Amino acid sequence: MSNSLIVLPRPGTSLLDTRQPIHAPNEVDFTAVFGKILPEASYLPTKNGRVAFYELLPSSPSLPDDATAISRVLLVHGVQTPAIGLQPLASALSARFPHAKCILVDLWGHGLTDTPFAAHDAGLFHELLESLFLHLGWENAHVVGYSFGASVTASFAAARPERVASMVLVAPAGFIRQELFDELQKSYLRGGDGLEEPAKEWILDFLEGGQLVVPPDWKETVGRGEVVAEAVRDWEMKNHDGHAASVVAIFRDGGVLDNSAEFARAAETGVKYLYILGELDDVCSPQDLSDIGVQNFVIIPQVGHAVVREKAPEVAQSIANFWHKIC
Repeated sequence: MSNSLIVLPRPGTSLLDTRQPIHAPNEVDFTAVFGKILPEASYLPTKNGRVAFYELLPSSPSLPDDATAISRVLLVHGVQTPAIGLQPLASALSARFPHAKCILVDLWGHGLTDTPFAAHDAGLFHELLESLFLHLGWENAHVVGYSFGASVTASFAAARPERVASMVLVAPAGFIRQELFDELQKSYLRGGDGLEEPAKEWILDFLEGGQLVVPPDWKETVGRGEVVAEAVRDWEMKNHDGHAASVVAIFRDGGVLDNSAEFARAAETGVKYLYILGELDDVCSPQDLSDIGVQNFVIIPQVGHAVVREKAPEVAQSIANFWHKIC
């Protein structure tokens, strides 16, 4: 792994960066550590780099006449933890909807997907999702976004509502306001000479809630076929040369901060939606949703931002109830 600091372009950069994408690690190395709880990765070459995605195929090949209309599901992960972090939820949904194809995708700089030398604004991620829809031959899908993935899903729905049959936004990032940061922290968001290294450290600590701590028994947990998100994030930091740069760029420009207007725009499109919040989450609150006129949300008790993993069955059941209601 290179130890050099990588700083990605910011939105509004006038000159096209012609550097080749930073290649992601290979799947063999990843599965050697974390096992094969995901299907084998498929790869989609794009102008911005190579994207990894994973297909959970239907266990029942054809839809019966009285089956639910849920047949295409796309799950979009948050910042830092890649698609494997949504595997428990994807598996639970796949079991409840055996006629559905469920797709998980590694976003830019995560998991087995490259890091492009491009501004990591919402448009870059919209392009990724659009490329995936075209590759799959999907007109639309029911999209489940978690944390930063919920922010991407909302802005994608606002921009291209025809692609989103419905959206479930779990523990959405995007409601944190920059105005709450002090002047030093705001300078880290702006970046510049002499600030990039401390900015990276501050952003990583902020997202982690402190220093990253990998549980000492993580190998035993992984050996049981479970996901240890902290271990995955640690592995990415050490093995994906572009990961940290993508994380910093996403935090600054991707829609993690001050993005409530995009959630409001998404609701105005008429796309049917459900929000799912952890009761103890400090990233998004019921008040944040009320402030933009959102009424349809579920609160999972006694859990924080990691609701999607720590309460995967409850999240899956809430999604199932929503889908059965709208289809």
